[in-house]
Amino acid sequence: MEVVTSSRPYHIVIFGASGFTGKFVVEEVARYAADNTGENRFRWAVAGRSRQRLKGVLNQAADRLAMPELSTGVDIIEADVSSKESLSIMCQQGLVILNCVGPYRFYGEPVVAACVENGAHYIDICGEPQFLERMQLDYHAKALERGVYVIGSCGFDSIPADLGILYTQSNFKGTLTAVESFLTISSGPEGSCGHDATWQSAVYGFADSSALHKLRRKFGHKPLPVVGTKVRPRGFVFFSKEIVQYAIPFMGSDPSVVKRTQRFLYQEECRSPFPRFFSFGLFSKAGPTINQIEDTCFNMMFFGEGYSEGTDPLQGPPNAKICTEVMGAEPGYVATVIAMVQAAVTVLKEKHSLPRRGGVYTPGSAFYKTSLIDRLHNHGFKFSVRSYEEPAKP
Repeated sequence: MEVVTSSRPYHIVIFGASGFTGKFVVEEVARYAADNTGENRFRWAVAGRSRQRLKGVLNQAADRLAMPELSTGVDIIEADVSSKESLSIMCQQGLVILNCVGPYRFYGEPVVAACVENGAHYIDICGEPQFLERMQLDYHAKALERGVYVIGSCGFDSIPADLGILYTQSNFKGTLTAVESFLTISSGPEGSCGHDATWQSAVYGFADSSALHKLRRKFGHKPLPVVGTKVRPRGFVFFSKEIVQYAIPFMGSDPSVVKRTQRFLYQEECRSPFPRFFSFGLFSKAGPTINQIEDTCFNMMFFGEGYSEGTDPLQGPPNAKICTEVMGAEPGYVATVIAMVQAAVTVLKEKHSLPRRGGVYTPGSAFYKTSLIDRLHNHGFKFSVRSYEEPAKP
């Protein structure tokens, strides 16, 4: 664990710890801290507008986890997105800020700005392409100059999708040219649902989609080259032979995040696959119950094709296929918080493996040289190769 200096008393500060998702992040960080004591002691704090509510969250976590020390042993920082001074004070105290305050299009930028200005690394679980891409456009140069990492979408949006592609790519022996992914969420008798804040983020994003197109034009990106066969277009509702069920296109940030990662890797002289993602979900103001969370899990299947080693992509159709899988617990409030916390731990422990000296990145572009997939594998995720087909050797 990186040494905490006197000027930075905490490894991690959870901002928005009293929110619906923040409460789960608190419990996950508490579990991690309990396993890192003594010389490797992990120090953390919670932050938000209300000291009373934050105290209540710590008390609740203490009861749920049977860790009475949480009630008095975790520091509280009062910070509000409407107060630049309070955000600056918060960011000056932590090495990594976990931002759980959304919708990010309304509340995210002040936290990013405060982190960059005050030298704290930033991680969120945002699923809003417009916010994510605007932060890259407006803050990448500043973050790079100050040696700060700003890494968005480090939850279910979009760790499994983004790192699943990298896992598929690393296990393909040759040139992977196309990947199509399918997400299945399985639930128990009480069903599953997401919190209203997630739904609001999606609604505002769809309503302002024209602004996203204008934003993307400012990057001036040229189209990435296409090698081999393109992924075939899908309708709004279609039957998939791969998973033998009906599916709809995923409307969240995963496609945006994966394309940004693949553009980054292509610019780093890596070849890039071109994925599509499919999912659907239901939401409520109350969010899921504990029973719903415990009975829900996700499965993400990646179907890739390309050219085996020694085959010229210009001389015919793809001749090799791969199927990989990423599995995990309930995506919104279990898998998400595990991914967020392990992303933060990776920043703390493997900063030397992150790109350049700082900047704004997707999970894949930030962590492709790190052991994050292994860390996730050790904390409930499962990455595996289901099948691999290539021409028989003569």
